[in-house]
Parts: sequence; structure tokens; C-alpha cells
Amino acid sequence: MTSTPDRCPDCDIRLNALCAGIGDNALSALSAIGRRRRIGAGQVLVWAGDANLLCANLVSGILKVTASTAGGREQIVGLLFAGDFVGQPFVDETTLTVTALCTSELCLYPRERFERLLTEAPRLGHALLRRTMASLNEARERMLTLGQRSAPERVAAFLLNLADRTPDAPTRFEIPISRGDMADFLGMTIETVSRQLFHLKAMGVIALARGGRHVIVVDRVALEHAADRGSGRLHAA
Repeated sequence: MTSTPDRCPDCDIRLNALCAGIGDNALSALSAIGRRRRIGAGQVLVWAGDANLLCANLVSGILKVTASTAGGREQIVGLLFAGDFVGQPFVDETTLTVTALCTSELCLYPRERFERLLTEAPRLGHALLRRTMASLNEARERMLTLGQRSAPERVAAFLLNLADRTPDAPTRFEIPISRGDMADFLGMTIETVSRQLFHLKAMGVIALARGGRHVIVVDRVALEHAADRGSGRLHAA
């Protein structure tokens, strides 16, 4: 029987990444084709239009996923956090650009070898399918809530999602994107985003520091109430 790689049991994302629950043999096979890579803030992992050469698990950090509009403008379509899967298997050319928002570490897999492993390790294929379907459902939910939610609800739900994706410090986190990117992501103007953030601050729901990028959740219940009582959370990715 193949043993579990030494680095895997102690990996920070072992229990919530694609490799969770796939068994030691599949995990060993996945680890055998993987390599760790650290990229700095602002560094592009993959460009839209390039040959699709890799897939990855995000071990730490935050990645921004962008697409180009017909007019050539970049639009954020997702944020990826530790434990998220990165890449587009079975696609020869990438359609999205992936950029690090802070120093990030990834476990990289050559795309073609990863695809072969999916056919050889059914549990890994099933795990990827479950994640793909969950991501699709989140994207559908986001489209629905953007149309149904008010500006205050969108901002509050966005903050709740960031809090939930920061398990080590869910009451203190950085907004990883600029106000402009946040406005694009939420389908709002920069002025409206700023107004809603300062409204939540004035109501004592949150506190803002470091130029408004650092958020302290003062009243979680009130923030959930502002996001339509926590129903239908807005997912960032």
C-alpha cells in the first residue's frame, strides 16, 4: 500500500481542499505530480488566452480571477482562498486570468498529468466534480442575489463571506481588493460601496482601519441582519 506523503498530513488545507477524503493511494499519486510554488502579490499565475498547462490547490493566500469584457475591460469574477481549486481541466486554452492579491502558496499539478490521474483515481474525479458543482451553484446564487439584493445587503453579505473565509480570525480581516474592484464585483459604484461601508461603521456593526481595508466585525448578528438576515449568502468565488 502506498503511504501518505510526509508533507500532506500537516498541510494547512488537508481537510478542506480537493485532496480531502480521497484516500492515501490517490493522495500519494496526486502528491507525486505536485510541486509547491510561492508567488508574490500582484504576480499573475495564468493569463487568459495562454496554453492551459497547470491546475493547483491554493495552500495559502488569496487569488483574484478575472475575465475580459467585450470592450477589453477586466472584470473580477471570483476570489479564491486557501483550500480552493485553481484551474480548468480538459481545456486547452485558459479563459481566465488568475492573479495573487497577496503572497500565496500553491500546490501545482501539470494539467495533462492531473487529467490522467482523474481517470485513474475515481474518488479524486468525484471530489473535483463535487467542487465544480458547488462552484457553479455559488455562481448562480451570486447572479441571483446581485439582482435581488439592495446595495446595503450586497456589501454586508460580501463582508460576511470574507469573514467566513477567514477562519483563523473571522472578526478581523482585510478586504483583499480595491474599492473599485469591489464595486465591479458587486455591480455597484465606488461611491455606493464606500457609503455602505461607512454606514455599517456608523451603525456600530463594523469598525474600519488601515485606510478602510481592515474590517473588524463588532456585531455579527447585526451584520447578518443587514445581509437580509443571513439568508442566501453572497459567495465571492
